[in-house]
Order: sequence, then structure tokens, then C-alpha cells
Amino acid sequence: MASSATVKLPASPIEEGLGRRFWIKFRKEWTQALYTPFVVSLAAGNLKLDTFRHYIAQDVHFLRAFAKAYEMAEECADDDDAKVGINELRKSVLEELKMHDSFVQGWGFDLPKESAPHAATVKYTDFLLATASGKVEGLKAPGKLATPFEKTKLAAYTLGAMTPCMRLYAFLGKELEAFLDPNEGIHLYKKWIDNYSSNVFQAAALQTEDLLDKLSVSLTGEELDVIEKLYHQAMKLEIEFFLAQPLAQKTVVPLSKEHNPAEHRLMLFSDFDLTCTVVDSSAILAEIAIITAPKSDQNKSENQLSRMSSVELRSTWGELSKQYTEEYEQCVESILLSNKVEKFDYEGLRRALEHLSDFEKKANLRVIESGVLKGLNVDDINELNVVKSEKLNTNVHVLSYCWCGDLIRSAFSSGGLEPVNIHANEFIYENSLSTGDIVKKVESPLDKVEAFTNILQKCCKDQKILTVYIGDSVGDLLLA
Repeated sequence: MASSATVKLPASPIEEGLGRRFWIKFRKEWTQALYTPFVVSLAAGNLKLDTFRHYIAQDVHFLRAFAKAYEMAEECADDDDAKVGINELRKSVLEELKMHDSFVQGWGFDLPKESAPHAATVKYTDFLLATASGKVEGLKAPGKLATPFEKTKLAAYTLGAMTPCMRLYAFLGKELEAFLDPNEGIHLYKKWIDNYSSNVFQAAALQTEDLLDKLSVSLTGEELDVIEKLYHQAMKLEIEFFLAQPLAQKTVVPLSKEHNPAEHRLMLFSDFDLTCTVVDSSAILAEIAIITAPKSDQNKSENQLSRMSSVELRSTWGELSKQYTEEYEQCVESILLSNKVEKFDYEGLRRALEHLSDFEKKANLRVIESGVLKGLNVDDINELNVVKSEKLNTNVHVLSYCWCGDLIRSAFSSGGLEPVNIHANEFIYENSLSTGDIVKKVESPLDKVEAFTNILQKCCKDQKILTVYIGDSVGDLLLA
């Protein structure tokens, strides 16, 4: 994209207008740009120079298309002030093209004399030049535009396809400026960030939006809708351009690309307690046990499993909960004190969490031996609705320490989220009443990793697997 050395900074930013309105409306799209692997790596300062060289070479094609589009828009504009403004922007692009070779020498490389445009680059430049040529639905070709109004409309359409790119680069410049910390040394891409965060470029973006407003002031609602569509399409193509930059380095970013089932099999894994629920499942089971418990020994029927009274249960649950919390905090604190590292160490984390795994198993055994889970009715469990109300349209695997798989199945079923694959512990029942014992399947972080690995090994081999794991606690770190 271009810098804009000849443009003066306006007195104040544009608060209203098409550009501002569309920018707000398409927030979802431009937010994606911040989290593309290319921009994240550039912000971190560790983007490989080969990738940056490729990006700069592709940017030359963008600049040429911008210069041509500005020229065509200037020819169509009827307003003299608009012509002057467009001409200034065009000159700044041409100046940027002249400066490109010297601009990149600071990174220690030269641009190739000519490079083939990438498919994503071609999609945007073809779209922009087609728009500037009048290849817009419902619009005559430039040679057939008989009136100044028709020509001005084409100029407005052209600016509509350019404005989002100018605004996006101005936005990225300001966002990435926060990463220029002088205390951390010279940022490798400081020059790039300085260019787009500068008052000069911010002014260019504002002036482009101002020109769009000026050229579209007399357009109908239907014609303004056309500009909105062009703006949206240009924004999406710019995001595609960022996503298309070749990266041969690992980058941690949110999952943002569109899922193609033909290329990848998407597998969604999730924890349950406090990830899918609003409260911990142990607290839910405790509440069921207390509410359904007999008031005293005299209220028990002969065929019931021996159960504590509600008073005894509440007291015992309280003691178990207090002991668990205190010992959990001690366990985590012990791990942190004895495992200080400079950088992320997966194997070290795994060894540390072995201690947490031992703790969780002992805590579960203590609950079983206490008898507090004895006598819970499976029907009471199945009536629960504790899942956050969110719609999912993909198969999911839930990996949980929860003592009762029926609780998870009931929760997802009541939320309309079937089928869900549950990997958790299970109650043992006699005549629909829990015996107080559990089938131990997933009790610890290491059990979660083992279940996760086994699931992937059983998957089909003819597709690449794309996995997403959602968790909320220390026990989920090995799968993050």
C-alpha cells in the first residue's frame, strides 16, 4: 500500500459518512486481519524476511493497480476539488513505487525486477480495475457514460473499492504501533509500522473517506447499496491477501479461516465444567444429593440404598470441598515453585502435571469412600439443564473429569446439542440409584491427553485433521 507524503492532516477525523459507517458495520472482517498469521508475526517482529520480501513484491502490484484506479476515478470525477484530492493520492502512490527499492534496502534485500502476482493479489487488483472500468452491476461502460452524474457515480464506486484498504492499513499501523517498545530493542519492521501509523498516512485514509462522501452525496439509496457491496468485497479480498502470504513458521492465532470439509476434518474438543457449564458439576451433583436425601434415617424405605441424611450430606460435602480447595492450591503452588522456566516446555509441563494427576485421583477416591454419591437417581440427573445455550453445528468430543457422564449427556441433550461424544467418568447404578462408586475413565490431565490421542488415532486417515480444544483450567494446558 502507498504512503502519502503530499496529503495534509485534516483538522479533525470524519465522524459520519459512508466510510465510517461501513467500517463499523464490517468490524468482523477487519478484526480478522489483526489475527492473520502474517500480521501477528509482523507485530511480534519475528516474521521471516523471505515472507516479508514476498509481501513487498506483491504490494508493488497493489500500488500499480491503485495508481491506475485513481487515474480513472480522477477522469470521471466532475468536482474540481475531488479531482485535486484524487490526483494527490495518485501522486503519492507513484512516489511510493519509486521509493520501493530504497525502502526495502533497510531490511537487507532488493526487490526482483518483476515478480508474478499471487492469485490472491490478482483477485483484488482485477476486482479494483474492473470496478474502475465500469464493470459494476447496473452501470454503463465508461465510454457510454453520457452525463457528469454518471461519471461521478463511477468515481464513487471506484473509491468505494479503495477506501477499505486505506482504512485497514491505517488501522493496522496504529494497532501495531503499540509493539514498538524502545526498551525491547529495535523492532525489525519498525519502518513499515511507522509508515502506516504516521499522521501522513492517517490523513490519506481520512481523505479517501472524505472523497468517497463527496462523490456519493447525490447517489440514491440503491446506488449507495452498491458502494457498500463493493466496500465489503474489497475488505474480504484484502483479508484473503493477508491469509495468502506464505509462512514457514509456527504462529499461534485464533482459528479464523473458513473450514473446507474436503481438505480438513474438523474435530472440536472441549472441557465440560465451567467451560460448557455455569457451575462446576461436582456442585450440581452435591445439590442433587442434598435435595433428594432423606431428612432423617426414619424416612428411608427398605429397598433404598443406605444414604446419609441431608444434614449429614451438606456437612460432609462442605468438608470435602474445603479440603479439595486447600490441597489443590497447595499442589499448584508446589508445582510453580519447583518448576520455573524461561520459555514454554511441554515435557516439563507434563511432568509437573503428573503431580496434579495424582492429587485428582486421591481426591476422587476420597469422595467415593465418603459415600456422598450413594443413592442419586439417574432420573434426577437427566432432568438437569446446565449447559450454556449456544448452538453448535459440528460433532464435538467432551473430555471431562466429571464423575457422571450421564450428567453431561443430559446437559447437552437438553440444549439440543446431540450427538456429542462424551469421555468422562461414569456412575455405577443399581435399579437406577447410584451405588456411590464410579467407573474411573478420565481423572487427570494425563487421562485427557490419553483420551485425546486415542480419538485421533481412530480417525479416518484420508483427510488432514484440524483440531480445536476449548478449556478453562490448568488441567487443560497439555491440550491447548
